[in-house]
Amino acid sequence: MQILVVEDDPRLAEALAAILKANDYQVDVVGDGDAGLAYAQSGLYDCAVLDVMLPRRDGFSVAAQLRREGNALPILMLTARGEIRDKVEGLDAGADDYMTKPFAPVELLARIRSLTRRTGSVEFETLSFNDITLDLDACELECKGKRIRLSQKEFDIMHVLMAQPSRVASKDSLISKVWGYDSTAADNNVEAYVSFLRKKLAFIGATTCIVTLRGQGYRLGTQADG
Repeated sequence: MQILVVEDDPRLAEALAAILKANDYQVDVVGDGDAGLAYAQSGLYDCAVLDVMLPRRDGFSVAAQLRREGNALPILMLTARGEIRDKVEGLDAGADDYMTKPFAPVELLARIRSLTRRTGSVEFETLSFNDITLDLDACELECKGKRIRLSQKEFDIMHVLMAQPSRVASKDSLISKVWGYDSTAADNNVEAYVSFLRKKLAFIGATTCIVTLRGQGYRLGTQADG
């Protein structure tokens, strides 16, 4: 799946590209509105992540021009401008969704999945490991027919763990992916939500558990792992 990122801040553009590539997206990055419009007009992309404040042509103008041309490319606006009037202007210009900085990478990915599903692209709506299934749309965890709703942070952490269940997720990586790349969240925030998730896994009777690897982080396992 091909994603276009239109962002003039090199640090943020690099972070966005890294997040998307780590989740198996193909990514092109451009740094101004004119280039963004030209790339978006190519018809090569499944979704565009579009900043508002851009050199040469702002994001509102890019979105509006694409819609005038009948281009239905899904557009996610990502910007520091969080006032309601700015969101309304972006949506009226033709954006499909709107996020404000700072952002949590897992929320960004969820919104992109949602936008691409609307246009008919194939995406997995569940993740499974051992005896549990994570419903990506309902934010629910299920084991043998018993389901429980997860809070947003619980869902985000479980999504990270289940997306690559054999990989150890460090506390730093969970903070970056769940709370955002410039968050002030600390290790104890992660520990608290992992504790909540363990209780919910027990509630649905799962043999799957979250294993702590001291000094490394967390990964999924089974009760047989100890």
